[in-house]
Amino acid sequence: MKYLLQASNDIEKGSTKVFVVAGRRILLAHTKEGEYYAVDDLCSHDGAALDTGELYGYEVECPRHGACFDIRSGKVLTLPATEDITSYPVTVDDAGISVEIN
Repeated sequence: MKYLLQASNDIEKGSTKVFVVAGRRILLAHTKEGEYYAVDDLCSHDGAALDTGELYGYEVECPRHGACFDIRSGKVLTLPATEDITSYPVTVDDAGISVEIN
């Protein structure tokens, strides 16, 4: 199902924003290159919220223990996390920014 997150695409480049969609915290990342990606806002290592971590290119770093995840795929990149997080397809069009959640 497709969910509209925001009616405009004015999230600052190089930043993230959290939305609660279908009972899930979704982290929307806007890269400095202008691309949008969405992943669960939950570190698979200890459940920390990733929105207070840093966004470096296509990586988001957990603020607690430094685990990094690829925002394009949800793949874990560094320890101590060992499990991937879920990524979601993002659409940006005249209606705004939407995410697809199955």
